[in-house]
Amino acid sequence: MTTSQVASVERDLWPSLRRHTQARIGLGRAGSGLPTHHRLELQAAHAAARDAVHSPFEPDVVAEGLRGEPTVRVRSAAVDRLTYLQRPDLGRRLEPTDRAHLPVGEWDVVFVVADGLSSRAVHEHAAAMVRATTALLPPTWQVAPVVLAEQARVALGDDIASAMGATMVVVLVGERPGMSAADSLGAYLTYRPKPGVTTDADRNCLSNIRPPLGLTYEVAAGKLAGLMGRARELGATGVALKDESDAPMLGI
Repeated sequence: MTTSQVASVERDLWPSLRRHTQARIGLGRAGSGLPTHHRLELQAAHAAARDAVHSPFEPDVVAEGLRGEPTVRVRSAAVDRLTYLQRPDLGRRLEPTDRAHLPVGEWDVVFVVADGLSSRAVHEHAAAMVRATTALLPPTWQVAPVVLAEQARVALGDDIASAMGATMVVVLVGERPGMSAADSLGAYLTYRPKPGVTTDADRNCLSNIRPPLGLTYEVAAGKLAGLMGRARELGATGVALKDESDAPMLGI
C-alpha cells in the first residue's frame, strides 16, 4: 500500500474503533505533541477529575432523590477534605458524637451513601441505585434508614453497620476519577463486617455504575440484590461469594 492509502485506512479505522471504547486511541500528532483539540479535551478531563475529588458532598441532593425515605447523616473522623485526602485511616472511622444518631435495630441491611473520591458520582447515581436495589429485595427484609456519610471511605460502612446492628452493609461510594470517567459509582457489599478486622477480601464490589456509559441501575441492582441474597444463604461475602448473575439467579 502507498503512504496515502495507509493514511486513508487509518482515518477510517480510528473513528470506528473509538465508538467501542472511551480510551483515548489514535489521537494523532501535531509535530511532537497532540493535536490542539485532543490536548484541550485531556485538560478538560483532568479538570473534571479534580473537581470530582474536591467538590463538597451535598447530602440534601441524595436525600431529595430518595423521595422521602428515612435518612441519617454522619461524618467520619476526618474533619475536612484535606484531612480526608491525607489521612485515609480517619475516613474509615465514625466521628464519635455521630454514633449516637444511628438507630439500632435488627436490620438485615443498611445502605451507606459515602462521598468517597467523587461526590459527583454520588449526587448523580446513589439515590437511584438505592431505590432500584431495595425494590428487588423481599418485603420481609428489614432495611435500615439510609446513612449519608461525609468524608467517608468504604470501611466506614463497617463501623456504621456494627453500631446499628445490621447484618449486611452496602456502601455506595464515589470511585477515584479517571481521565475518562469522573462520575463512576461503586457498590461494596459486606456480610457481618467487623471494624478494624474486615478486609477488602471480605467484600464484593460492583464498579463503574454510571449509565449510559457504564452499568445501568437495573443491571447493577440485579447483580447486587442477587449477591445479597446469596450472601444471606452462605453467611459470607468476598472471595467466598461469586457473582453468578449471568447464570439463572437464585431466589432471594
